[in-house]
Amino acid sequence: MKPLLPDPVEAAALAAELLARWAEPHRVYHAVPHLAAVLDRLDELADHPADPAAVALAAWFHDAVYDPAAGDNEERSAVLAETLLPAAGCPAGRTAAVARLVRLTATHAPEPGDRDGEALCDADLAVLAGPPQEYAHYAAAVRREYASVPEPAFREGRAAVLRRLLALPALYRTPYGSRHWEATARFNLRAELELLTV
Repeated sequence: MKPLLPDPVEAAALAAELLARWAEPHRVYHAVPHLAAVLDRLDELADHPADPAAVALAAWFHDAVYDPAAGDNEERSAVLAETLLPAAGCPAGRTAAVARLVRLTATHAPEPGDRDGEALCDADLAVLAGPPQEYAHYAAAVRREYASVPEPAFREGRAAVLRRLLALPALYRTPYGSRHWEATARFNLRAELELLTV
């Protein structure tokens, strides 16, 4: 966080506040390891974004507010960025860019040519392209976050999400993501969907 903001003390304080949010006890998948994984994937995509600092800040904020029962987590996370970043010395233009990117993670559908949106969305969805054991761990963690949802309803809802993803012409918009993650992610999604619908 320190290289992303002008004041290292404010950056450290903001990082501590966000890490506390990411470590909330109700989180299983949308927790600190997911944040770390997204930041790691952004390192792999470092040549793609036009504003790497805005994309990295958006990664820090993209699930900063997370309630499995809520449908507006991305919006609330964007509003949090709009509130906390100016107080940490982030310029207005970059704050607006971060909030836009956070909102984009609700759909993972950046416009063509939106290099920052492509990088963030690809990094966020890179988990879908993990090896089978890692993907199974991810799917189990998502289920635990929705433990209050009865099994039939969860299966129906999760299957709908998987079908929506599989219907996309491309899961990944960056050349790197397309080349390295697309085929494996589609295999994993189809395998999970088959397990959910048997």
